[in-house]
Amino acid sequence: MTVTQLVAKRAGGLTGTVRAPGDKSISHRALILGALAHGVTEVEGLLEGEDVKRTAAAMAAFGATVERLGEGRWRVEGQGGFSEPADVVDCGNAGTGVRLIMGAASGFDMAATFTGDASLRGRPMNRVLKPLGEMGASWICRAGGRLPLTLQGGGLKRIAYVLPEPSAQVKSAVLLAALHADGGAEVIEPEATRDHTERMLRAFGVQVAVHEEGARRRIVLPGAQKLSGTNVRVPGDPSSAAFPLVAALITPGSVVTVEGMLLNPLRIGLLETLGEMGADLSVANVREEGGETVADVTARYSELTGVEVPPERAPSMIDEYPILAVAAAFADGPTAMRGIGEMRVKESDRIALMAAGLSACGVAVEEGPDSLTVVGAVRANHGVKGGAKVITHGDHRIAMSHLILGLASAEPVAVDEPGMIATSFPEFLPLMRGLGAEISE
Repeated sequence: MTVTQLVAKRAGGLTGTVRAPGDKSISHRALILGALAHGVTEVEGLLEGEDVKRTAAAMAAFGATVERLGEGRWRVEGQGGFSEPADVVDCGNAGTGVRLIMGAASGFDMAATFTGDASLRGRPMNRVLKPLGEMGASWICRAGGRLPLTLQGGGLKRIAYVLPEPSAQVKSAVLLAALHADGGAEVIEPEATRDHTERMLRAFGVQVAVHEEGARRRIVLPGAQKLSGTNVRVPGDPSSAAFPLVAALITPGSVVTVEGMLLNPLRIGLLETLGEMGADLSVANVREEGGETVADVTARYSELTGVEVPPERAPSMIDEYPILAVAAAFADGPTAMRGIGEMRVKESDRIALMAAGLSACGVAVEEGPDSLTVVGAVRANHGVKGGAKVITHGDHRIAMSHLILGLASAEPVAVDEPGMIATSFPEFLPLMRGLGAEISE
């Protein structure tokens, strides 16, 4: 039976220790680099959400042998490159997956056709296509750079590309294309974005240099290179860990620990912001796993205060703004989030949907072209009202964020299309219920 809505309502405090699911960004990259490499790559802790499974299936379509060995354990045997797929490659809802795969595929003299679900087919690919076209790739697609899209690769030349706006996906697509480009590539970032691709390329034996130039970063991949299979351990996803952590911060009597959470410096913008809001967060057991820093993070119920989030922090927490908006609803005073225009071209227009959902739940919001201000008035209004059914447009983060809101609001909060949660966090419901959350179908 298909579940058409989920309802979250206030219960007691949330308590317990959980492990965040594998990081989605790193999971996509492990599969793609494993398929591009010579030999065997074994991955532990892979996120087994729908998006990552689509990337695994795509790698098989491009000629790699992809095998699931057990829970979170996968084996990829690459042939040192991609071969032309026999059919259309369906990436489902995976925006990261399709953009990175197009970058990798553009390095080979072949045609590949990509499509996705209704949400992905509505999302523009121009930001990735522009640099790939400058390198020598060509394509035919729907208006606005939308899928379905047929890409013709091969014969790529070197590019020195300045990112018009911060985007780890565009940077990564160019670097993956550069692996099979004459002269490689150079990418200049105006602001640092998540650097998982650079870190993982090195783990696969690729030479890649990163030069810090003030706020800018210059990433140089010096020429066409071969990858060698390796072992990858995927740390816990901070974007997923954000949901139980924020739930603890806004629900009285809560103490929740998330083990094995990725603490990459370019992914901890949410933790920094919550700390500035007065959140009681503690970090323990800091360690290195697979070239990344991980730790156990504990959140305790806190009285939060609204803050101004620096726009330059956006690249380090772009996926966490929906759940930050929920934390802001339970703070005292306004929380201003600016420089977040990229949220409008995610799985949905996340600025508009968060503004609409919070407003329906009685929270004052101010929406701008690239901004969202949430006016928390918890102490003045004795809490957040809730009581709405939120339209998610099939966006998993919109759904999960409003369910977390419902755990601490005066009236239950319902969300539609909850099946999409499985794209990034298939264990969300059992994990939250295990902490004491009351979420029903």
